[in-house]
Amino acid sequence: MLIGKDIACALDPVLFAKQCGIICDSWQAALLRADPKNKKRVIINASRQSGKSTVTALDSLHTALFEPASLIVIVAPAQRQSAEMLRSIKGLHKAFDGGPQLSAESVLKLEFENESRILALPSGDDGKTIRGLANARKVIVDEASRVIDSAFQAVRPMIAVNAKGSLTLLSTPAGMRGTFWEIWKSNDPSWHRVRVPASECPRISPEFLAEELKALGTARFSEEYELAFIDSDTAAFSSSIIDAAFSDATVRPLWR
Repeated sequence: MLIGKDIACALDPVLFAKQCGIICDSWQAALLRADPKNKKRVIINASRQSGKSTVTALDSLHTALFEPASLIVIVAPAQRQSAEMLRSIKGLHKAFDGGPQLSAESVLKLEFENESRILALPSGDDGKTIRGLANARKVIVDEASRVIDSAFQAVRPMIAVNAKGSLTLLSTPAGMRGTFWEIWKSNDPSWHRVRVPASECPRISPEFLAEELKALGTARFSEEYELAFIDSDTAAFSSSIIDAAFSDATVRPLWR
């Protein structure tokens, strides 16, 4: 009976989530059940407390349990943040009655009996602390809008030699700058985009959002809950002015 349940959960990540005690929102279910070809590159622009970390943790654990010898790497600006997602994954695993058990664990690492591993790392100030890992099945970049560009350059090679290697970025916006913003605004079809404002999260009440609007002000509220990318108050020129200074048109040479 247990083997049958494990097979069913392996085939349906949403059923797996339910067995872990999580009833998925519609967007979470759609993401978990998406064709793997559409999950090679995923960028999630979602409100605070919308469930983006939960669905990413579920996806990571599902991969670790049902794809033996998988390496999953979680990167965040600070060790505390990546370790917190690892803690969530550990809690989901504890709730799931079945699958491979843990063979070793620490604050920064989970190892399973099927030889899968999940590591939690900080991006650091220059990305040098996360270099050297290879053949990752899945790389997760949490709070991606606040991760420095050099860290993205360090994590991308981790999936280079894994045919199924995938990269997932999740965050709320943090201004019109950085890799997260550049990817989100691009028209690159290789990225699967997910947008979840607070108004679409059933666990966040209109009353709470009204309180937050008063407390945070329009600009900060728009960024945290409505997913607006806003220019920094300290910027000398707005992004629109800077973008207007550049052109894709052919420039005629001044001399021949």
